[in-house]
Amino acid sequence: MNPRTLFRTVAVAEAVTWAFLLLGMFFKYVTRTTEALVPPAGAVHGFVFLCFVVATLFIWINQRWSIATGLLGLASAIVPFATVPFERWIERRGRLTGSWRLAPGAEAPRNSVETLQAWVLRSPLVALLVAIVGISVVFSVLLLVGPPGSAS
Repeated sequence: MNPRTLFRTVAVAEAVTWAFLLLGMFFKYVTRTTEALVPPAGAVHGFVFLCFVVATLFIWINQRWSIATGLLGLASAIVPFATVPFERWIERRGRLTGSWRLAPGAEAPRNSVETLQAWVLRSPLVALLVAIVGISVVFSVLLLVGPPGSAS
């Protein structure tokens, strides 16, 4: 999977989970018919949001985005459905072209962040397991804390 495919996948997934969450909130707050969709929609959206953040950081490093572009990418996850227009914008600007710079046999890492990325690209299955465990831990802690605005 190249940077373009990874970013497009998580950007669309993040937008879809926004739709699921907003649908649940519509039923809960507007129609007042059911709250049943909000917990699963919130959980799925929260998990995909964290995956989007990790993928954005990973691709930001690989593509050598500017700080402004990287921060805009992260911020796009906060606004419903904004990840897809952001993905299209950076695609049009050529900021998702190419393959992984630090893949085995490619460029040598120049700093500790790039060294970590090179390790991930050399050991993708181990890195995926570590990422899933890490995201799951963060996700679990956030579930324990509760949704925004909830009383303790």
